[in-house]
Amino acid sequence: MISIELFAGAGGLAMGVSRAGFQPAAIVEWDRWCCDTIRENRARRTSPLAHWPAPIEGDIRPLNFAEHLGAIDLVAGGPPCQPFSLGGKHRAFLDDRDMWPQAVRVIRETSPRAFIFENVKGLMRAGFAPYRNYIHLQLQHPGLPRRPDEDWSDHQARLQRRHASKSPEYNVLPPQILNAADYGVPQRRERVFFVGFRADLGVEWEFPAPTHSVEALAHAQRPKGDYWDQHRVASRQRRPTPRMAALGERIDAAPPTRAWRTVRDAIGDLPDPEFAPEKAAAFANHRFQPGARAYPGHTGSPLDEPAKTLKAGVHGVPGGENMLARPDGTFRYFTVRESARLQTFPDDYVFHGAWSEAMRQLGNAVPVALGELVASDVMRAMTAKSPKFGRPRESTPNSFLV
Repeated sequence: MISIELFAGAGGLAMGVSRAGFQPAAIVEWDRWCCDTIRENRARRTSPLAHWPAPIEGDIRPLNFAEHLGAIDLVAGGPPCQPFSLGGKHRAFLDDRDMWPQAVRVIRETSPRAFIFENVKGLMRAGFAPYRNYIHLQLQHPGLPRRPDEDWSDHQARLQRRHASKSPEYNVLPPQILNAADYGVPQRRERVFFVGFRADLGVEWEFPAPTHSVEALAHAQRPKGDYWDQHRVASRQRRPTPRMAALGERIDAAPPTRAWRTVRDAIGDLPDPEFAPEKAAAFANHRFQPGARAYPGHTGSPLDEPAKTLKAGVHGVPGGENMLARPDGTFRYFTVRESARLQTFPDDYVFHGAWSEAMRQLGNAVPVALGELVASDVMRAMTAKSPKFGRPRESTPNSFLV
């Protein structure tokens, strides 16, 4: 199956989509550092980037996708989220960084069989409900574009009239928040997903059910729990966080789900870059970053829980979320490699730029495993309807230019 990846960032969602079995015809991203990261991993033949086209670096707005009409199975991406981010200015449709109109335009120009878009949890705030509903209507009826100088609310009214009189072009599920920790990612990271299928395909689909739970982790971390045995933690050092300890006392039997994965699960086999820098140097992007400190509200991620949400931040990377809290009460920053593991990137995937720049790329990324899970389920639904989806196609990035 053939895909197009928009707003690719450092490639987290794109890698997940590729691992699910889609071959990208185009990777579009405006940020130079992110494109450098993708270019280097292509050159290193990091799987699956060895089969990717070179990223198209620049603004999406001048690009024309119309010649690929009918040749694309999936469009995926994360439209820039600053208009909706909890840490942003919350301007929504008034923000010129809002790229949802461009995402809808690509759907209109290519008519893919399906699409996957993700965004920040802030999009689900009550104050954004009108615009969120407007996005949903546009994705259902991409063939009814906004007119020049038309106010978004007037366009929404036209879309509502179309929706009342005609069947949608795409069957789009209501947007849903997925917590990456519920699907085996060692990080509590909530992202909003929009998934739609072209209506003529008749695909019926639901978001995948969670496979992991906090309850299972709390049960596994009881004094004689499997978690400590798996990590060979001595009895006197088995110290679940107060939250995990309290929850574990209330659970009699192990839940049917698997345990949330923790920071220890993700990075426990890596050498500590602070105390074993020579061994740590064997891993790409695994260097000690000094300067971490804790204070109220800035306490880091406990070793024996999933990490807090790694963040990029409009004013730099906030250290509280990107900091490891050891059981002995000491702190240090996560390395780029550790953060990449928390985002489920493979160890041979390298990141361009200084620590703060690489952490910004990671803070904006979709966990690879979460992207793969959603894309795999989308592919399963499409192939169940028609096993002959997709066809080989030469990727010609320059053809996207007007």
